[in-house]
This record gives sequence, C-alpha cells and structure tokens, in this order.
Amino acid sequence: MKQAIVIIGLGNILMSDEGIGVRVAQKLQTCEGVLQDVEVIEAGTAGMGILHAIAGRQKVVFVDCAMMKEEPGMMRRFTPGDVISNKSLPGRSLHEGDLLDILELSRQLGDCPFEVVIYGIEPRSTAPGEELSPQLASRLADYVETVLAEIRNASGG
Repeated sequence: MKQAIVIIGLGNILMSDEGIGVRVAQKLQTCEGVLQDVEVIEAGTAGMGILHAIAGRQKVVFVDCAMMKEEPGMMRRFTPGDVISNKSLPGRSLHEGDLLDILELSRQLGDCPFEVVIYGIEPRSTAPGEELSPQLASRLADYVETVLAEIRNASGG
C-alpha cells in the first residue's frame, strides 16, 4: 500500500546542479525514523513515470532545479497554480516531460494528489558533471531541513 505522502526528487545527476532534487531525496532517505509514513523517491528524469508515483497519494512534494532568475542556491516553494512553464521548444528539457503537463494529465485521470508542493532550487551550473556547485552543496542540509519541515507541518508534528 502506498504512503499518503511522497517526496519526489527530480533531476539529472550527470548535469551538476540539475541533479539537486535527486541529491535532496538521497539525503532524505537517510533520515530513518523521521519519515516513517512518507515515501521518498529519486525519480531522476522519469517524466511520465511520475504519474504512477503520485497516483493515489494525498500529498506530493517535488524537489527540482528551477531557473527562476534568483541567486544560485535560492530555494522557493510553489504550488502548480503559482508556476508557469516557460518551455519554448519541445525536447529542450533534461526531463522526459514537463512537470506541469504531467500534473494536469494526473488531474484529468483523477489521480492527482490533493496537495502538490514544488520546491525549486536555482542552479549555479547545469554543465556536465556529477558534483553539485559549491553554492548548492553547502546548502544541501538546509534544503533537506526545509522539506522535513514541510512534512512535519503536513502531519501536525
């Protein structure tokens, strides 16, 4: 049986800061006891595979790299209604699908979670490389704590 809450880390770990969502998910998976009733998924660039991962959930929290014209390392909380996709050409994304389109399809199928939260983190670099930039690497624990606080607020604890 699926947990009511799922945290999904998105991104490509071969493209430096583009993999920040996956890195946050990896750290969250080591938080034994803290996330007992929460599933954490490293979705990478799963695209449409996200549909299955979120179906039947009450809440989903996405963590991903986001170009927001902010200082590198800045983390922002959004809901789908707050975000406008600025994809200009199909196939330019490092992901297999646009997250907002996937969420809309999930709604149309009747499988979208009641609450959807997106944490976007401004990258410093999306160049090829397996390491996070120093700006993001130094804040990884802060990102994890922010997501944990989101989950604690959802469960009232």
